[in-house]
Amino acid sequence: MSRPPAASERGAEVGRRIGVGLMYGLWKPRVLGAWKVPATGPVIFAVNHSHNIDGPMVMGVAPRPTHFLIKQEAFIGPLDPFLTGIGQLKVDRTTADRTAITRALDVLAAGGVLGIFPEGSRGEGDFASLRAGLAYFAVRGNAPIVPIAVLGSSQRRGRLIKGLPPLRSRIDVVFGDPFEAGDGSGRRTRRALDEATERIQKQLTAHLENARRLTGR
Repeated sequence: MSRPPAASERGAEVGRRIGVGLMYGLWKPRVLGAWKVPATGPVIFAVNHSHNIDGPMVMGVAPRPTHFLIKQEAFIGPLDPFLTGIGQLKVDRTTADRTAITRALDVLAAGGVLGIFPEGSRGEGDFASLRAGLAYFAVRGNAPIVPIAVLGSSQRRGRLIKGLPPLRSRIDVVFGDPFEAGDGSGRRTRRALDEATERIQKQLTAHLENARRLTGR
């Protein structure tokens, strides 16, 4: 079986630059704590998810290019080659998508940034329901997790485009301190991953609460 092609780091940098132009052009991002992102080496961004612009917003304000795991339903028509071209990763959420898993681990092995919505799908954005995938990638990829809270993207609808936040409105993106998901033992058993998921949820929930205090959201 042939190995899936690696996600393009150059493409992800192009995606970051596009994100910078769009996000700062259409809204007013306020970014807190971006300096906490490790400058080099594998990193996982764990992002709350309450609106479709949360991913592009993080791509545009993060200090490093990001490869997000994105549901395959988003890769339709011209978006398919575009998202692939800017280094994003298609994932089938209905099964254990081995191709997506391999490509995501390859991003970390190459010292890149993997973006994950740990809640699995768009919802309240409060990290209340986490999937085990985040723990698996963090432990297997030996990568610290940087929690990210995007606040203000779903509070109001825009007048011109109902599906987007009001143009030129403020959206807060708060980066937290990186942390290790594992217990240091290197174990990858089901129990170890369950324990790691519990640790991750506590860290992400605490970060979100702190982000809300900082921003007044």
